Amino acid sequence: MDYRNELKYLVSVAQMGLLQGRISHLMHADIHAGPGGGYQIRSLYFDDAYDSCMLENEIGTDPREKFRIRIYNHSPERIALELKQKEHGMTRKLSCPLTREQCQCLMRGQPLPVSGQYPPVLQKLLLLMRTRRLRPKVIVEYDRIPYVERLGNVRVTLDQNIASSGDLDGFLKEHIRKRPILPPGQHILEVKYDEFLPDTIRCNLQLENLRQTAFSKYYLCRKYGRSGGVQQALGGW
Repeated sequence: MDYRNELKYLVSVAQMGLLQGRISHLMHADIHAGPGGGYQIRSLYFDDAYDSCMLENEIGTDPREKFRIRIYNHSPERIALELKQKEHGMTRKLSCPLTREQCQCLMRGQPLPVSGQYPPVLQKLLLLMRTRRLRPKVIVEYDRIPYVERLGNVRVTLDQNIASSGDLDGFLKEHIRKRPILPPGQHILEVKYDEFLPDTIRCNLQLENLRQTAFSKYYLCRKYGRSGGVQQALGGW
């Protein structure tokens, strides 16, 4: 199934601990998780001169899409270009690998030389860089604890220490300047699945006062940067 259901919730430290205690007995840890049960994600997001991706997220445009380059655990050994699409409340992700040289060129906002050999996702990004002037806008970084279940192709992730950075040139560096975008003690729970969510998982994800959100991490990082305040960035929740 190409498109998947995706639910997002704002959770407290206490809720996050409770959820992790429940689902760790029901689901398997992701095979890519490190000894501590997780890994760090850093993404470089693109948008055009009108901030169309950000505004479409704010007003709920359907369908919509956005491009990002992603690395894990500060390492440039595995660099992926991803296109995330959302339609009728469901999402899908298309991706392709990038070389370090390709990534550095895109980081500078420079389209790669024209070639018919690039994967379709990269071809589309290069076309939009030339026609709509897509350029890197912000870095989003966070720590993720992921769990998976084959039945229903379920993926539950607990994302914490979500931060934004305008240090675009430092995307591939180990350490960059960044700032948190959520109030202390608040994190994000994401639940993704195909056609159904098994009842055992659904029931154990039920918590009182769980707050669902439609906003993306990209939107929050851009909103925080423009508004200058976390509380304004959370105003739509």
